[in-house]
Amino acid sequence: MEDGKDPAGITLSKPNQSRVLPPRLIQLLFLFLVLCFSICLFVIYMIRKTEVTTTLASSIPILRACVEEQPKMNLDEWIKPPSTLLHTMSDEELFWRASFVPQLKSYPFTRVPKIAFMFLTIGQLPLAPLWERFFKGHEGLYSIYIHSLPSYEAKFSSNSVFYGRQIPSQVAQWGRMSMCDAERRLLANALLDFLNEYFVLVSESCIPLYNFTLTYHYITNSRYSFMGAFDDPGPVGRGRYNHNMLPEVNISQWRKGSQWFEVDRNLASFIVSDTTYYPKFEAFCRPACYVDEHYFPTLLTIQAPNLIANRSLTWVDWSRGGPHPATFGKSDITEAFMKKLHRIQNCVYNGEPSSICNLFARKFSPGTLEPLLLLAPKFLGY
Repeated sequence: MEDGKDPAGITLSKPNQSRVLPPRLIQLLFLFLVLCFSICLFVIYMIRKTEVTTTLASSIPILRACVEEQPKMNLDEWIKPPSTLLHTMSDEELFWRASFVPQLKSYPFTRVPKIAFMFLTIGQLPLAPLWERFFKGHEGLYSIYIHSLPSYEAKFSSNSVFYGRQIPSQVAQWGRMSMCDAERRLLANALLDFLNEYFVLVSESCIPLYNFTLTYHYITNSRYSFMGAFDDPGPVGRGRYNHNMLPEVNISQWRKGSQWFEVDRNLASFIVSDTTYYPKFEAFCRPACYVDEHYFPTLLTIQAPNLIANRSLTWVDWSRGGPHPATFGKSDITEAFMKKLHRIQNCVYNGEPSSICNLFARKFSPGTLEPLLLLAPKFLGY
């Protein structure tokens, strides 16, 4: 009987019973995990901070260089004339750029208006020494632009007023639309200089008739631009009109005039931006139309009749007849001849009769240079 009883006070352990951890040990384990997590966060933070600091440090010189290399943009950057007349713009790009017109009439800077003298030539300027005398001492009051055959290479000395004044050009044929293109090209290049306010077209056979001071005041004080424009009912006037130009141009608006003109900045901008009348003249002006005699006079008669004086400032002699004016040679240049040029008095200036009607004359051959230089001090004032 006694062998079957359990001894008193003895507890038998069960194999599957789980052992519970002491609370103290659990607290230590929790603290250890928190510490490990905190260390991980700190390490990650420091790595990231170090990378950002390093990146910024390496970027600061680059950023500073970019900031320092940026030009200070002010009004001078917009109004200063181009440093060179050579560019790679097409005519379309050039005319678009030159057609910009400020909407405000007043200028926010001190501006002395300049006259742009635009020389439409085949090649050299044989009368350049005479023009050099004309311009001497008047720097800042004029600009010079030369349109010649693209193949022509000018050989002006570096101290000449004509040095570096050739513009990108194309072949221009007399009596064709390409001649008008050349004149518009000259205007467009001259318009890139905001100081140019007046634009005078002359050729290599033109001469000035008065000194620069008189010429400058005559042009800048005029209330009108000088464009010859008249209605010729004959075969060389209305006889050249093409009815396909309707409705933009009707025959009553058709005008004829000299291609040698002087216009102000507003009219120059209008001419280079014209996309309404130009296509009509290009397509329908007859082969014998001599479009350069009609495009500009007709265009301005339609769009700005009250702004033009309906006369040219350039005198020519048509008395010999034919499609071209008379050409003067060395033997023609006498004291009496020069007096005759100054006695032509049949015009109106600013609404009043004027004793000075022409500021320029043509056509003078290269051989006239020597006698013109001899007579210049007496008759031209230089």
